[in-house]
Amino acid sequence: MAASAVRETEHEINVGAPADRVYELIEDVGRWPEVFPPTVHAECVEREGNSELIRLWATANGTAKTWTSRREHDPERRRVSFRQERSQHPVGGMGGIWIVEPLSASECRVRLLHDYFAATDDPADLDWIDRAVDRNSRSELQALKTSAELTGPDRLITFEDTVTVDGSAKDVYDFINEAQHWSRRLPHVARVSLEEETPGLQILEMDTLTKDGSVHTTRSVRVCRPYTSIVYKQIVVPALMTLHTGRWLIEERDGAGVSVTSRHTVRINTERITEVLGAGADVQAARQFVRTALSGNSMTTLRAAKAYAEGSGGERAAS
Repeated sequence: MAASAVRETEHEINVGAPADRVYELIEDVGRWPEVFPPTVHAECVEREGNSELIRLWATANGTAKTWTSRREHDPERRRVSFRQERSQHPVGGMGGIWIVEPLSASECRVRLLHDYFAATDDPADLDWIDRAVDRNSRSELQALKTSAELTGPDRLITFEDTVTVDGSAKDVYDFINEAQHWSRRLPHVARVSLEEETPGLQILEMDTLTKDGSVHTTRSVRVCRPYTSIVYKQIVVPALMTLHTGRWLIEERDGAGVSVTSRHTVRINTERITEVLGAGADVQAARQFVRTALSGNSMTTLRAAKAYAEGSGGERAAS
């Protein structure tokens, strides 16, 4: 690959927060789905000292991608460098560095540098990467600024619901994984569309019915791991939320059967509370509304998965 085919970019933003606080958000990759809109799921595969291998699942230009990167941490200089070990087409290779520069005790500048090349000589592929890097870099820096500058209580809430199933983990997983059937299996799902170009990496769009008869559309990216978990992040969320991530967790019980949990993490959109819930509604009312709605739908899905796995659901019982 000729050196001229390598592109280099730099994006930056000033953040009204101490440099150490900002560096911590960059350093802790497990929090990235809550901080950065493109990141669906992130995990540390291995770490030794200041070197770590991470795996990321994220959106780029509206599509879902996954890759692994090697990161090197430099806490003293507040830098984190990265290099993709296994890129996804059309990316041939990519690396870069996060740099946090203190401007004062309460302000800093964050610079995000990238270098990359395409997997082919097609100029369209390099243009695609240019757009993805520019869009994601701007989005990530703005989101980092927003998270770091939060001074009031964070509107992040986490809750879960669990059922026990006298059946196999595979059958439960199949029911949740095969979401293309949900419009005829679940009463609150009016329409569903499921795309899975990469095995185990899905884009799920649904029209969900609410108790008042209205319909809202959500779009999620799901990371599916047979037969243990499905992690997801909504990239199109209802008006009352700015963030919604979740996890379906399937765990073998010591005796027979499995335990199935639906876990949600949500951030309330405080600017739209009265618009959605009416005058006089507050954050506590919004939290309760969201929890009731999501838990209600989760329990409906969990009970249906239980019936399917135990053979008492009509479709499975007839098979």
